[in-house]
Amino acid sequence: MKNTGLWIRTAIIIAITLAGLYVVFGPRRAPNANDLTWQGIKDNLATNINLGLDLKGGSHLVMRVKTDDYLKTLTENNAQAALTAAQDAKLPVTENTITAENKNYVFGLVLSDAAQSQAVIDEVKKKVDLSNWTESGSGNSITWSLPGQMQELMKRQAVEQALKIIESRINAFGVKEPTLQRHGAESSDQILLQMPGVDDPERVKSLIGAESNLALMKIVGPPNPSPVQTYPTRDAALQSIGGKETATRKVFPFADRDTPKDTKSNKPEAAKTPSEFVVVEYPAVVDGSELRDANAVSRTGSDKDFQIAFAFKPAGAQKFGEWTGKNINNYMGVVLNDEVKSAAYIKSQIFDQGEISGRFTKATADDLALTLKSGALPAKIEYQEERTVGPSLGADSIKAGVEASLGGLVFVVIFMLLYYRGSGVNAVVALLLNMLLTMAALVMFDSTLTLPGIAGFILGIGMAVDSNVLIFERMREELRAGKGVVEAVEQGFDRAFVTIIDTHITTILSSVILYMYGSGPIKGFAVTLILGLLINLFSAVFVSRTIFMWLIERKPDLKQLSI
Repeated sequence: MKNTGLWIRTAIIIAITLAGLYVVFGPRRAPNANDLTWQGIKDNLATNINLGLDLKGGSHLVMRVKTDDYLKTLTENNAQAALTAAQDAKLPVTENTITAENKNYVFGLVLSDAAQSQAVIDEVKKKVDLSNWTESGSGNSITWSLPGQMQELMKRQAVEQALKIIESRINAFGVKEPTLQRHGAESSDQILLQMPGVDDPERVKSLIGAESNLALMKIVGPPNPSPVQTYPTRDAALQSIGGKETATRKVFPFADRDTPKDTKSNKPEAAKTPSEFVVVEYPAVVDGSELRDANAVSRTGSDKDFQIAFAFKPAGAQKFGEWTGKNINNYMGVVLNDEVKSAAYIKSQIFDQGEISGRFTKATADDLALTLKSGALPAKIEYQEERTVGPSLGADSIKAGVEASLGGLVFVVIFMLLYYRGSGVNAVVALLLNMLLTMAALVMFDSTLTLPGIAGFILGIGMAVDSNVLIFERMREELRAGKGVVEAVEQGFDRAFVTIIDTHITTILSSVILYMYGSGPIKGFAVTLILGLLINLFSAVFVSRTIFMWLIERKPDLKQLSI
């Protein structure tokens, strides 16, 4: 044993211990006298370690994606697109037919001249993607049906798409490690969302389920300098287009003012009845799928006068530029969720910029910009389970976990001191260091501590004790065989090391598999256990051996070891 090597080992242990203490208890700001009090230490600890839903409280939601509505809307849209494609090509199509119920999704076109069937099919295929649909013809009609296998595939895709969109929306809350995953059987189309620390589930639901169907549409009416053509009632607007909406004309309410929320109660004011209606051309010039960016901006600096500025992707900007170039002085409406939010005439050709005016509050403007950027959900969401876990329940779990940890620790300390005597002190030091460094690792990796995580933490303590027991028993065997203290210590560590490595690697591999395939709480268990085991190799082997080295260095003629 070299003195230099011993000092280097000691310096490494002290440096790591001090770093661990600072990471766990150190304030993330300028320190003050209060940080040295017991309450200050507890406050810093609570601030530095992220707690999961079961410890901190928060929102628990189980939602279902209405995939049947998704397929129904897809069928209706394809039917309309097929009809428009055939009519634009001047082909003899009289109407479309739609069946979308009881897992039967079929649409068709009725022709006045059956001889033109192939021409209609060819024209529709140019404009509408029907690769997943089965085509058939009979007499003067052509139908496309969605096979059952494709229905299931598209439902799964709709849920996966909803998961991605919801993930992008909840990121706005800045919640650390929310749980977002599929829930239940695959055919249930359910999604589980847990957000630790979020105690306003209504805002979460509002943001997740918010519709974001943006479209820019031409408003039917005389061009500027005449004012926008509006109608006092929906019936009056319908009368202007023959009494009902058509494939190319739709009626939308015109409301250029947002309904502000009461910032204190967070409840919307009573909904107002639209006072005006407009007729718009269908389909839209461009829609939200072409959106590149959206942000809440205030032109006046007032908190209740925000607008949403948006920009299009290159393809959308090109399409928008071509349309505005041909429609100078015509009116265009910004339609959001089937309501015209603002209307303005085209002064000059515009390519990629636009704005939704409406006097939004900052919060509603931020939420709307976020939902626009994240894209529209493929189908509506219905909530099937909603729970708010209170912080008091989490506090009870923390108290129980801490009591269990302390109880186990005290028992282990007493056992090690009584059974291994002086060497037991060595094991206790290594054990305390293991606990400190495991918590420091949780803070450093920004991990979230959950109730299963506490279980993993306690199991890690048990493995740490087990390592010391292995080493000490090997040392006892060497002493019983008549070897000296120095040789017994060296042989004890060397012979136990292989067994310790073997048990740790197999447990770490099992924990990695748990992490890869487990859900949120299981992952928390795996993370704390893996960290505890890796640190145990340092505390139980490196630190413990260094303490014995110091003992032998201090007493070179040591004849008997307290073990």
